[in-house]
Amino acid sequence: MLSLRSPLLIFSDLDGSLLDIHTYEWQPAMPWLDKLQDNQVPVILCSSKSAAEMLDIQQDLGLEGLPFIAENGAVIQPDVRWEMGQRHVNGMTHREIHPLIEQIRLQAGFKFTTFDDVDERVISEWTGMTRYRAALARKHDASVTLIWRDSDEAMARFEAALAQRGLKCLQGARFWHILDAGCGKDVAANWLIAQYRERENIEPTTLGLGDGPNDAPLLDSVDYAVVIKGINRQGITLRDDNPSRVYHTRQAGPLGWQEGLDHFLS
Repeated sequence: MLSLRSPLLIFSDLDGSLLDIHTYEWQPAMPWLDKLQDNQVPVILCSSKSAAEMLDIQQDLGLEGLPFIAENGAVIQPDVRWEMGQRHVNGMTHREIHPLIEQIRLQAGFKFTTFDDVDERVISEWTGMTRYRAALARKHDASVTLIWRDSDEAMARFEAALAQRGLKCLQGARFWHILDAGCGKDVAANWLIAQYRERENIEPTTLGLGDGPNDAPLLDSVDYAVVIKGINRQGITLRDDNPSRVYHTRQAGPLGWQEGLDHFLS
């Protein structure tokens, strides 16, 4: 059992985890968010979303100023107190990745639609987000988000073509995400944990929560993990799924998020 009195860092996915996958509501998680804030436990959002989206969501959740990890680890926002300047973009930028993907699509004829192919109205229809939030979702710094419309066999060839160009493809709860092969939620989380050790002079215990395949590296890299019941047919496969370390929730979304914290912290 974990304690709110010991140094603790919580890394949380958003869509399908802290946010309901359909409605984007987080209210069931509010009692825990308030309790964590009262005990000065950082909740570090860790998502495939853009930094622009995450800054907006941080305001909604009362988490302004805390670090966050955007675009599956390709973008890191340090704590505002650390005076480290602007957010870090790791590896290739969106401006570099986008033409490489277009080149692959042109050469091989793969069927997919990226956020760059459509406007915020279409993204709003796909996701149920407001037009404003959908516009923020298009502001990628270091990745490309797409809907895959081709076969599993074509995906294998697409991934091989990406790897030749130093890129990788991650499956989220709803979309696929292309980013620099050297990036990841685990890499970004480990970098932030090192910053907390150095700047806050603490040895933190870490807890991660997520629901999609792209959360597996994060959940494998933390001390304790909550696998939230998700909509993805593949689920999450972890290297160490020991029940003493990993809890699988019965509820989905923010209810599952609450359930996971109840398990480890109540």
